[in-house]
Amino acid sequence: MDIIRWILDAVLVLTSLFLVLLILMHKGKGGGLSDMFGGGVSATGGSSTVAERNLNRITIGMALTWFAAIVALGVIK
Repeated sequence: MDIIRWILDAVLVLTSLFLVLLILMHKGKGGGLSDMFGGGVSATGGSSTVAERNLNRITIGMALTWFAAIVALGVIK
């Protein structure tokens, strides 16, 4: 059981760090880091670019993985 807990702790730490980086890459009021990776050319009307949509999808997937690790740690402890 200790090995599973260590693995889940490692997954939790890695996903937490990666989630922070992904959130910082999102576009705020000004330009975000996503503008560096092809998100600079945006269409009018407030629609998001392909880079921003992909960043949103990756962030949601990482958040779900983080949540699953939290729940799994709660169940085994």
